[in-house]
Amino acid sequence: MTVVHGSDIKSEEMALASEPNIKWTVHVEVRMRQRATARFETVQARVNEFLLSSFERFTLPSVLTGWEEVPELASSVERIIVAESACPLSSLRLEDTSLQVHVYQTSDSDPFEEYSSFNNGNSGEDDTMAASVCELPNQNLDGLWDSLIYADDIKLKLLDYIHATLVFSDANVDFNLISWNRVVLLHGPPGTGKTSLCRALAQKLSIRLSHRYPNSRLLEINSHSLFSRWFSESGKLVQRLFSSITELVEEEDTFVVVLIDEVESLTAARAGAMAGTEPSDGLRVVNALLTQLDKLKHRKNVLIMSTSNLVKAIDSAFVDRADIVQYVDLPPREAIYDILRTCLCEIISKGIIAPTTIPTFKQAQLHELSSDTKSLPLLSSANSTTHDISKSLALRLLALSTECRKQGLSGRALRRLPVLALARHIGISAASGVHVATWLDGLEKVVAEKAAASEKLI
Repeated sequence: MTVVHGSDIKSEEMALASEPNIKWTVHVEVRMRQRATARFETVQARVNEFLLSSFERFTLPSVLTGWEEVPELASSVERIIVAESACPLSSLRLEDTSLQVHVYQTSDSDPFEEYSSFNNGNSGEDDTMAASVCELPNQNLDGLWDSLIYADDIKLKLLDYIHATLVFSDANVDFNLISWNRVVLLHGPPGTGKTSLCRALAQKLSIRLSHRYPNSRLLEINSHSLFSRWFSESGKLVQRLFSSITELVEEEDTFVVVLIDEVESLTAARAGAMAGTEPSDGLRVVNALLTQLDKLKHRKNVLIMSTSNLVKAIDSAFVDRADIVQYVDLPPREAIYDILRTCLCEIISKGIIAPTTIPTFKQAQLHELSSDTKSLPLLSSANSTTHDISKSLALRLLALSTECRKQGLSGRALRRLPVLALARHIGISAASGVHVATWLDGLEKVVAEKAAASEKLI
């Protein structure tokens, strides 16, 4: 659990005092063991009792301990975490929180089951796989949400948006006066985690909304397969697909997230078709998709997520229907630092790097402000103190983050760096308990090689 210093607590309490009577919603997620059979309601009650009797303050976010001493929890629970919160503070007193405990159990089934594509027995129709279905929450998606790191609050904004639509739906707000479509469009450069964010959000919603929807599914549309090899069939395929989605949504105890990856494949601008530069079949697909989206918007248990690397190629009518059009940029230095830090922490936890504490970005910033690089000891120096090692590690990681930002490396590219460093500069035979300085050397060399390779492409 994260340590909260006394000065930080004091300043936070002063901040809370300036906003009296505010109760911050804090979500506590309880993951059950795969084969546990205890009733969720029973576990939820025991967790509530444990939280109220064991804590005066919560760190946001944090992994909780101590519940292992409660027999009913030890036999059924695998992990309890305090999730991220809209609260701007790093910790909260129990009396200032409104706890919401979510108990869930992940599915261990194949996450992406093939979803049949509407061959009604007519030989003239495509028998293609237009979509895949994933039961949620799914074991293969567990931890994905936490692994995605962005500079701003994109993840919380998306969660808040879903809750806002539910508030309006529950209040039966008149659609003629206030309209929303439950459509989200994420766009930006390749490798920034747009598709992963959609899947992670679906997983998170299946946990957070489990009290309303016992069942949740993620349906991923294969945009490319919807263009039939038979002329004029693509529009019909879209209609049949969304008819099947509508059947899923009619189960009111099921929450359905529809993911349309590379949505520009379906929504290529109709202007091109009208001008004769694009196939007329594309025009039919766009019209069919827009019509089906308009039909789904009245259903409170569905969310349409879409991604694109080429937002300018998307039909303007689709963009207009999106309630949120969010640009997902390449990570800035802070996010890069956190990504590299999580990579190193994972390797340390698996014993590949000798035990080392990697400073957080805030700690690194403090070291940066008080740094004297001329007198900074080497990471591997035997005379180095713990503070010296932390400072040297933080500054080297900051410098590496700055270089990665300069090169415009995506999150996907950043997470490949440790593999390349091991393969090219550390050596497979040495991959056990290596000093962190050796790994930093390897990472720096890989980034330098990428810079050299990029120059040759220009």
